[in-house]
This record gives sequence, structure tokens and C-alpha cells, in this order.
Amino acid sequence: MAIEVKVPTLGESVTEATVGEWLKQPGDAVAVDEPICSLETDKVAVEVPSPVNGILSEHAVAVGDTVEVGALLAHVEEGDAPAAKPKAKEEAPAATSTPAPSPAPAPTASEEETADLTLSPAVRRAVLEAGLDPSTIKGTGKDGRLTKEDVLAAAKAKKDGAPAPSAAAEAPAAAPAAGGERRVERVKMTRLRQTIAKRLKGAQEEAALLTTFNDVDMTAVIEAREAYKELFAKKHGIKLGFMSFFAKASALALKDVPAVNAQIDGDEIVYHDYLDLSVAVSAPNGLVVPVVRNVDKMSFAEIELAIAGYGKKAKEGTLTMADMSGGTFTISNGGVFGSLMSTPIINPPQSAVLGLHRIEDRPVAVNGEVVIRPMMYLALSYDHRIIDGREAVTALKIIKEAIEDPMRMLIDL
Repeated sequence: MAIEVKVPTLGESVTEATVGEWLKQPGDAVAVDEPICSLETDKVAVEVPSPVNGILSEHAVAVGDTVEVGALLAHVEEGDAPAAKPKAKEEAPAATSTPAPSPAPAPTASEEETADLTLSPAVRRAVLEAGLDPSTIKGTGKDGRLTKEDVLAAAKAKKDGAPAPSAAAEAPAAAPAAGGERRVERVKMTRLRQTIAKRLKGAQEEAALLTTFNDVDMTAVIEAREAYKELFAKKHGIKLGFMSFFAKASALALKDVPAVNAQIDGDEIVYHDYLDLSVAVSAPNGLVVPVVRNVDKMSFAEIELAIAGYGKKAKEGTLTMADMSGGTFTISNGGVFGSLMSTPIINPPQSAVLGLHRIEDRPVAVNGEVVIRPMMYLALSYDHRIIDGREAVTALKIIKEAIEDPMRMLIDL
């Protein structure tokens, strides 16, 4: 019997999505709850599972089509699936059992854009698990896109020591470019990238944006991390990072300056007696901001574990709508990419965002003497419609003082 596979509920206020990739082709065996299709929404990518065991008989829509909630995606013929068909699915763990290569450096902006254009969540996850460079794998999907099967084949070839089919290997077959020829490639923006563009532009047009700056001496935090990192990791199973310090410092500041943790709703200002912290993390499809809830009541370890969990989910493309919803204040750390200073844009409907930057040794005056200290520039962008300059500067000063003297966070000062 043919079973219909339909577009599932995608989350509050989300009514449609774009078909990003077919993970299974007609004739493929599928198991119950096995992903057969990847959908791209305004916020996250969603994998649609098969409702039954059987054979995928047909696709009802194509990659790139826009589909509404409840629309037909495919048909699955219910029945016992052949045991041999899902073998490719079992090869992925075997490929990852080989010694992992040395960690690659953080991706550049251009690399992230390339990943954004070519890799679906399932392919991205397979590439990460196999430790492969996607640019060296020849894609067999539509318009040359990589499929999960391409990655699994490349991983198997790598394990067996055989050269994998690659895009580079196909290059000689193409007609050589004329000397000095310049090429242009047009690729449709993903739904996520379109939404990011609209939201950021909307924030610029609607909010009265202003940024205030300060710098902070990171000596005390660095010394605290060095002194307790081993005990912290042993007890909690997570490294003690900088983000938990800034999260707790922000909670302290926003408690004293509630306007920075508020938002405009029509002709009213909504104040929050809690801090739901949106933490900007980098994902292959762009910047995403999952929400760590009730940060003001969490311990350092709980904050670090929550952020690490979201970072892992972002890289794997498994963030859900619930992970992304809400948020009253945002912290964005451009320092991990080497940024010295920036003016971050608020995440509507929030009214403020704290920007962190790289730490570098600089000469500063301390007690009348010039000394070298590890310094970081801080930036607080805010909506001047509801936050006065005095309030913004005061909040940033509280954050600075808490980082320079972490004891303040323990005694609520």
C-alpha cells in the first residue's frame, strides 16, 4: 500500500519551506523514521522521515520547489525493505573509524559561502563525520550538487586507499577558459539566507541603532580559567570558556538596567525579569542564534554545556525551531574569527546585542605605569528608541567591571 509523506508542521508562524535535497531516490529502501528529504525553512533545515518501512516509490516535488505545510512530498510503498539496500547507510560509521585528520582551521567567510551554496544538512553532517574536503568530491546531484552518497563513496575510497572521483579530476575534460576570461555564477539564495537578509535590513530601517564601545582587561578571567580549567573540566565534562563569564556579567548588567533586556511591542515596552540569551554561532548555512534560557539562574557549567550543545547542533544542521525561538538579548563573538572591532546589528525584536572581539596584548596605564595587558574591545549596539545612551553606557560599564573583577558576579555587585 502506498503511504503519503507530507510536509510536517514546521513551527510557529512557519507555513512553507523549500525542498533542499532528496536523501532517498525512487526505488531506495527506507526504514521507519529514516530521513528521506531535507526541507529548508526561514530559520532551520528540517529532515522529513519515512512514516513506515518500505520502498520509496516516487517524488511528488523536485529540489528547489516551495511546499506548504501538509503538501505531498512522496509516496512510500509499505512493506519489508530489502536488507541489502541500506548498506550505504552502515558504511558511514566504518568510514569514521579511521584515524581523524588534524583539526582544520576555522573556515573563512568565502568557505562558509561555498558551503552555504552546495551542502545540505545531511551532506554537511556526512562531510564532518568523514573528515573530507567537500571541494574535492565530484557531485552527482542536480546542478552538480553533492549528495550524501557522493560523500559516502569518497569516504569509502579514502579508507580503501583509492582515489575518489573529484571535481578537480574532471577539470581537464572541460574546455579551457580563454586567457583573461572572467566568469560569473548565479546561485539562488537559500531561504535561510533570504530571511537573514530581510531581518537585518529590517532592523536597520526600523530601529534607531547606535553603538557604544568600551575595552576590558581580560587578565582576571584568563587567570581564573588557567587556575581552575582542569578541575572544572574534570567535574563538569566541559571546558571553561569566556562565554559563560560574559553571559553571567550580562545577566548582572541587565538586572540593573532592565531597558537593555526589553523590547517594543506596538506602543508598549515589554520588560523581562529573566534573561533568555541568544548566542550567535556559526553554521555552514550562515549565522544562527539559538537561545539559552534563564541564563540568570544558570551556573557557569550549565551555560558552557548549553552553548557547546547548540554549537554541535548548528554544525550538524539539527537545530530545531524551538531552539531558535525567543531570546531577549544577544551575544555575538566575532573574536573567534579575528575581528578587532565591529558594530553588531540587533536581533529583532530584541533591543540590544553585545559584540565580543579578539584579545590582544596592548599597552595600558595602570596606577601611573604603562603595562602590557590582554585587552578586548566590547561593543553594545542598541535601539535608541527605548534605550537611552546613559543606560547603554551604564550596562556596558557593568559588564566591563564584572569581567575585570569576576568576584562581582558572585556577590551580585
